[in-house]
Amino acid sequence: MNLRNVAIIAHVDHGKTTLVDALLRHARIHLAKDTHDELIMDSNELERERGITIFSKNASVRYGDTKINIIDTPGHADFGGEVERVLKMADGVLLLIDAQEGPMPQTRFVLKKALELGHTIIVVINKIDKPNARVTYAHEKTFELFIELGADDRQVDFPVLYASAREGKAGVTADLRAMSDIVPIFDAILSYIPAPSGSADQPFQMLVTTLAADSYKGRIAIGRVANGSVSAGMPIAHISRDGSVKKMKISALMTFEGLGRVETASVSVGDLVAIAGIDEVTIGDTLADANNPIQISPIMIEQPTVKMTFAVNTSPFAGREGNYCTSRNLRERLFKELETDVALRVEEGKGADEFIVSGRGELHLAILIERMRREGYELQVSRPEVIFHEEDGVQKEPLEDVWIDVPEEYMGAILERLGKRKGELKNMHVDNGLASFHFVVPTRGFIGFRNEFLTATKGLGILNTLFSGYVPFAGDIDSNPHGSLIAFESGVSNTYGMINAQERGMLFIRPSEEIYEGQIVGQNAKPEDLEVNICKEKRLTNMRSKGEGVSEGLNAPRLMGLENSLEYIGDDELVEVTPKSIRLRKRILSSMDRKRARNV
Repeated sequence: MNLRNVAIIAHVDHGKTTLVDALLRHARIHLAKDTHDELIMDSNELERERGITIFSKNASVRYGDTKINIIDTPGHADFGGEVERVLKMADGVLLLIDAQEGPMPQTRFVLKKALELGHTIIVVINKIDKPNARVTYAHEKTFELFIELGADDRQVDFPVLYASAREGKAGVTADLRAMSDIVPIFDAILSYIPAPSGSADQPFQMLVTTLAADSYKGRIAIGRVANGSVSAGMPIAHISRDGSVKKMKISALMTFEGLGRVETASVSVGDLVAIAGIDEVTIGDTLADANNPIQISPIMIEQPTVKMTFAVNTSPFAGREGNYCTSRNLRERLFKELETDVALRVEEGKGADEFIVSGRGELHLAILIERMRREGYELQVSRPEVIFHEEDGVQKEPLEDVWIDVPEEYMGAILERLGKRKGELKNMHVDNGLASFHFVVPTRGFIGFRNEFLTATKGLGILNTLFSGYVPFAGDIDSNPHGSLIAFESGVSNTYGMINAQERGMLFIRPSEEIYEGQIVGQNAKPEDLEVNICKEKRLTNMRSKGEGVSEGLNAPRLMGLENSLEYIGDDELVEVTPKSIRLRKRILSSMDRKRARNV
């Protein structure tokens, strides 16, 4: 068949989305008027802000007589649920490696999944235009990674291309001057990636791997036609995960052309298709021939490792800034997310206003919270907690592989901090003043470390993590010892009160902010909580001394974003999230009530 399905996988910031853009531009795909100059596939606002791919997306190009479906995949391990699904739609993979950095930890995660599926891998060593590019080093390290991940003889003998995706050039040698365009990538896809498997003579079968929504067409099921063909308006069978079968009729049949979906009369085996009209379809369901419904094995997704409590906002400012503030709103939004995110779990909490939300990592849940606040939701969330498993009577907890690169002068600080968090050093080496570490750390001990890491290395360190598995409970870990500065009373912060409070630690707020009793306004320099009155006003008198107030000044506050706040809070603290604000607070706002709770 003149058809290829190829996924593009890489570590964060290795140029994956930029390469997709170059392929689309070469194929002269018609771009919408509001398309930015670059990063066409990163259409989500959050993706553009963070510079990472969060949601998998599809596009297609025509190269000669061949249609090539391109699947852009997330590079971060927290979005592994997306990766595991979309790799099922591909027959081969373009693996991007940074010519300077070589294969990085998050490359391991996605590559391992692709190798397990038996996909053909084409290695593209990208960014060869970097001044410090180490092409030979990147090639050797990639080969070692394939061996380490258990690739078979066919997969280890991978073809290698060299590219500068930013310039839209690629070639079979690492000489940038000999490159003229991105065509060698297309040629390699046709040469090495096999055409889709499946039989056109078999009854229709399709596994639903992604869902989309349309204002007019309703819920849209996206997947690859595994066998047979499908036509617009034909009756089909909807087979749920539990095996129950319902007869349905297709209201709209679409395929991918360029960056969008276009309606078509029929789609044959191997192509990617979007089907509307199946209202209750979810990811992992099978769509099949109405007269001969045969189910495809559902997608198996690794279980969540981290959980948080999402609850209705109960602060004195509740309802001021959000449009959706009730438990009904919160419930509907969280259960709606389950339709598209198979790596997420939602359970009822202790009360009617609480929900336990479990995901693959802190970033996975933080992205969900950020999306909800931008949609107008108000809520409060607890500190992330790990999910324990019990096997053969032994309690086990998740473990993280942690790779760290820091300037040599910060080695001691890293070893000391991870040692306190039950981190075990697996490997270490120093090269040209740069120290590289490989630790295994219980996820429970690693929560809250990123903020501390950036402070300890003055922002010069590089940190990557990957879920490693489960190990027996490692014992007590005091991973987040801190004391908070707590607002003594409600009011408006002012410079005079803040100058007095900043002597006690680091403030999180600016002057003239409205605050409430029990709100966390800063971090104490000592590891215990302290109440401060930052609304205190200076008493005016007619007595002045020479130079009074000249030396007083307010230090710049540490403004806490969502992820920093989630890492900072302790077990008795919450993060209040609204469309306009992120505030930290104590679970119990009243000072007297907190004292009574401690004495119980």
